[in-house]
Amino acid sequence: MKKQLTIFLTILLFAAAPFAGASARVQIDITQGNVEPMPIAVPEFITADGASPEIGRDITGVVMADLDRSGLFSVIDQRAYIENLVNVNTRPKFDDWRLINAQVLVVGQVNQLTDGRIEVAMRVWDVYSDEQLGAVSFKTPADNWRRAAHKVADFVYKALTGEDGYFDTRVVFVHETGPKQNRVKRLMIMDQDGANPAPLTDGLNYQVLTPRFSPTQQQITYMAFYEDRPGQVFLFNIETGEQEQLGTFRGMTFAPRFSPDGTQVLMSMERAGNSDIFKMDLATRRLTRLTDQPAIDVSPSMSPDGRRISFTSDRGGTQQIYVMNSDGSDQKRITFGEGRYQTPVWSPRGDLIAFTRSYQGRFYIGVVRPDGSGERLLTESYLDDGPTWAPNGRVLMFYRETSPGAGPSLWSVDLTGRNLRRVRTPGDASDPAWSPLLP
Repeated sequence: MKKQLTIFLTILLFAAAPFAGASARVQIDITQGNVEPMPIAVPEFITADGASPEIGRDITGVVMADLDRSGLFSVIDQRAYIENLVNVNTRPKFDDWRLINAQVLVVGQVNQLTDGRIEVAMRVWDVYSDEQLGAVSFKTPADNWRRAAHKVADFVYKALTGEDGYFDTRVVFVHETGPKQNRVKRLMIMDQDGANPAPLTDGLNYQVLTPRFSPTQQQITYMAFYEDRPGQVFLFNIETGEQEQLGTFRGMTFAPRFSPDGTQVLMSMERAGNSDIFKMDLATRRLTRLTDQPAIDVSPSMSPDGRRISFTSDRGGTQQIYVMNSDGSDQKRITFGEGRYQTPVWSPRGDLIAFTRSYQGRFYIGVVRPDGSGERLLTESYLDDGPTWAPNGRVLMFYRETSPGAGPSLWSVDLTGRNLRRVRTPGDASDPAWSPLLP
């Protein structure tokens, strides 16, 4: 198992006085329903002081791929570039970049340090106003160049949108192998772009479902089946590989999810053929029942402020989304559409709840406001399920099966519904869970 590495030993903003400019004229409003990708130039990162040209190319490639995948930027082909930049501290010839219609220029440099680390420095320029939009420099071990690239992309994203990026993150998911009737399901973790996949469990002793990241620790909660025993909820420490079961219950416990502060786990528990929602305090292991209905209540998800919980219930005759206070009071239905609603998950921003909807043999990923207004469907296929939010609340990941018998694969879509992309994984993959930004 690959342990998390602490890489950013120093981070500092830098801006030479002659480069300081007025407020930025170029900015993307990502709250719009239709965003035209912004033309952006990303020359190969300059290398100096003995840094390998290969590491400059590698960092540049990851930055370009991150920005392109966001759907907000159109990276201009490097073969069109006119100016050959030789130092990150040299003011660009903006006329050369305007000629190729670049609106933004990202200039980066990698310096080799005597202690074996590298220093990555970069500037973001508004080409049409000749202004610097931001600059950053940091030092990191050389083998962490990929994380450095994701940090650069996050910096560019925030400089141009005003929103936090989501590139320096990881995804845990269920890796599936074997025949459809006898699948082997194990936990696997990877970078959000599909790089560095690594197994967390072997899939031989138990089967796993619905992994969910802790918002505060390198920890995962999930449901697992051991032999013929009912499914139970577990915790898994990513750094140590240790796991523990959250209590021993006669019925099945499933669909776990952490509270926003990481101190509690919400879950569904089956008793006498019926399921209700409970929460467990992780320090005391005290269990509190939140619903008590002769209906199926499942898939709890707590709002970022910890005050409310969304869940799915069929108490009204069909499977719909409900919202209640975190103590179980004031339970209200918020969806009334045809078909079935399931897997609701609250946005990290608190403004939306993502869900899966099935209707007339098709599945959809959608979003709705917590009061039930503004429902929008973002995707449609034979089977779309299991949405999970990027930490900035602007992108969703989910899994899809394109036809009967097809294996599941991971996909992402932004809130406009326009930027739909497949996420590379080593084989079949389901039940993704997006991590917070890495420390």
